[in-house]
Amino acid sequence: MPHRINKAIELLAEKQPIYYTGAEERGYEAGREAASTWADYIAYEMEHGPFDVTLLHEFMRGLADAGPTSSGHRTPAVIPTLPVLGADEASFKAGAWMVSQVLAAGVHGILLCHAESPAAIRAFVESTRYAFASPEGRRGSGGQATAAAVWGISTNEYLSKADPWPLNPNGELLLGLKIENKRALANVEETLAVPGIAFAEWGPGDMGMSLGHPDAHDPPYPPDMEAARARILAACKANNVAFLEMVTPENVVDQIQAGVMVGAGRNAEEAAKIGRAHTNRPQPW
Repeated sequence: MPHRINKAIELLAEKQPIYYTGAEERGYEAGREAASTWADYIAYEMEHGPFDVTLLHEFMRGLADAGPTSSGHRTPAVIPTLPVLGADEASFKAGAWMVSQVLAAGVHGILLCHAESPAAIRAFVESTRYAFASPEGRRGSGGQATAAAVWGISTNEYLSKADPWPLNPNGELLLGLKIENKRALANVEETLAVPGIAFAEWGPGDMGMSLGHPDAHDPPYPPDMEAARARILAACKANNVAFLEMVTPENVVDQIQAGVMVGAGRNAEEAAKIGRAHTNRPQPW
């Protein structure tokens, strides 16, 4: 039986790599279909896709109605990206209402894109926390009952659990960053030291563009991109932040050994089977 709401956190806490897939469709029926996913979490694209919170609510409701997962969790974890970016503190705070909106839908975390400013990242973490959990918390009362229903717990339980992990060891929110341009790279050591961040990626597509490579999303990468990746991976390791990168059936074992803890890719399901066997993950997945 699961010990946590958030399957991805439960696995990371056990030093098990996790694997994700993307939400291909939106709405209630899409959520019902996604409930049986092979993945540990579902990435829900709202940075470049429509910021439609009604469809997100319906997706989460469908997930919950069609659950539980084979591992016994009520739903797979769902982690959206948002149109608001981590470029600077003022602009993030102006868009922080988006955080409240998606958390009220019952998602299990957020991946913040273009995480350039340490001050913006601190504001990001604060935007997910209630004031009783942190003096700096900015999340207001009002959406907790809807989110609690998706999680399958009481409102009071939700209020105690909806906090970033591992900053709060009992928290069930997984917060991540995309260090995906040269401005973010310049601050990565300070940014990844912000308490409350659990995982990060280097975003080769955007990082390549930032470094002058219009279409270098896939390896082999030019030397400046390899150097950027190495710096971000080192910063992740120094701050106990899980590193996210693409994995394939051919390289997943090497990627895990190099420090990748969050895997994705076009053939991630097959890669996950190999990776899970390599790390002796207990079944059911």
